[in-house]
Amino acid sequence: MTKRVSRRWRPRSLLQLVLLAFLVVMLPLGVLMYQAGQALSELSRLADVSARQAVEESRRARVLGNLAVEMERSARQYAVLEQESLLELYAERHSEFQELLAQQRRFLPNDPDVLALEEQLLLLSQLPELDAEELDVWLALFVPFAEHTESMRRATNRQIDATIEMISARAQDVQSRLWLQTTALVSASLLLMLLFSWLIIRPVRQLERRILSIGSGVETNDRDTIQGPAELVQLGDRLDWLSTRLSDLEAQKQQFLRHMSHELKTPLASVREGSALLADGVAGEMTPRQREILSLIDSSGRELQRLIEQLLDYNLLQHNQRITLTQVDLATLVKTTLAKHRLALENKGMRVTAFDGPLEWVVDRTAVGRILDNLVSNAIAYGEDGGELLIRAHAGRDNLILDVANTGEPIDEHDRPRLFEPFYQGRSRRKGPLKGSGIGLSVAADCARIQSGGLTLIEDREFDVCFRLTLPRQAVPLTRDDNKIGPVELGIDARSEKR
Repeated sequence: MTKRVSRRWRPRSLLQLVLLAFLVVMLPLGVLMYQAGQALSELSRLADVSARQAVEESRRARVLGNLAVEMERSARQYAVLEQESLLELYAERHSEFQELLAQQRRFLPNDPDVLALEEQLLLLSQLPELDAEELDVWLALFVPFAEHTESMRRATNRQIDATIEMISARAQDVQSRLWLQTTALVSASLLLMLLFSWLIIRPVRQLERRILSIGSGVETNDRDTIQGPAELVQLGDRLDWLSTRLSDLEAQKQQFLRHMSHELKTPLASVREGSALLADGVAGEMTPRQREILSLIDSSGRELQRLIEQLLDYNLLQHNQRITLTQVDLATLVKTTLAKHRLALENKGMRVTAFDGPLEWVVDRTAVGRILDNLVSNAIAYGEDGGELLIRAHAGRDNLILDVANTGEPIDEHDRPRLFEPFYQGRSRRKGPLKGSGIGLSVAADCARIQSGGLTLIEDREFDVCFRLTLPRQAVPLTRDDNKIGPVELGIDARSEKR
């Protein structure tokens, strides 16, 4: 059952969150498109109205100029010919001019030329008597009338230019506003994209950290609460169940190893005790052939005991990672380890070269002894018959370097990345009647790690296989009773150090 992780609203599914993110991110862009459409419509309307007005006003000004010329021509012809038709034509042009001038005044309400034309048009509305002197004065009014008409046409053009400039300024203002709106709304969309990306990625990363912690074996109590879509929350619950299940399986595995190792050691002890009694002649003298078979049984028993001890060491290291630091002469420890494997080395025909002591270093004697024992056993198992075994050491200012090298078949490149994994069997074939457990190098690596050191496989010019143990310099505090240097027990959290 999915646990309730938060009282705040959250999408019920990942699909719902993605769709919501899409809609919310597209909302500012939709607003931007609407604003841009409104602005373009406004500019289009202004441009259309202004263009129509400019054409109409220009045409009206041009027509007024033509009418002024026709009025003057008709008046002068009537003064000479005195025909009634010319008088009617003059009156018709005068009426048209007056009508168009009234329309032009709405476009130029305060223009002085329009006001002057209205006054002069009133004077030109009636022809005087055909007296020569009065007629000349009346006809002279057409000169300023034409000038004012031309001035009105230029004023109309100026007004049209001003309108066009106003539209241009308005377009620039709309453009600036659109840029600001675009910047703001696109920024809002980006922020919303980042927000929803975070809402989606955060639970995924929490799940990733949970998976990595389960895979590495480093489980902490302060787990991140998965907050997000229901699918991811349910997946977090499944990972919690998987972590608990893996912990139970690990505990069962360790319990099985403990019980199996104990159950195997009991009959093995009886077998070895019986072979020892036979070798001592308790049951009577044996033939050389019988002694050879008894020697094979005894060596196989010792090998089986070593494998069982490796299993016990591996199980112990997984649960108890406390170390006891003491000042140890490593040369003596190496000689002790080689003495333990003396018979196996003689049977193998390997020539052993070890460094001379003393070489003292603060280490855990038991852990370093396990490392040396496993490395020497590995060299015996996989080294060539009649080959060489080299153990060398160098103590620097901050680190101790100890190499265990042997001749024989090199370790395959495919096996090197997994060489220190527990129970991993490489491609190289073990020489001997028994097959290895695959945990010797894993135990050695763990023993180095709990001392803050490391065990690696390095390349060597003279030897085919070379393992290097690196241990840091560590200080041993004084004891409380007599201010002498003594062993100090240090505890290391097995969960944080677990591979």
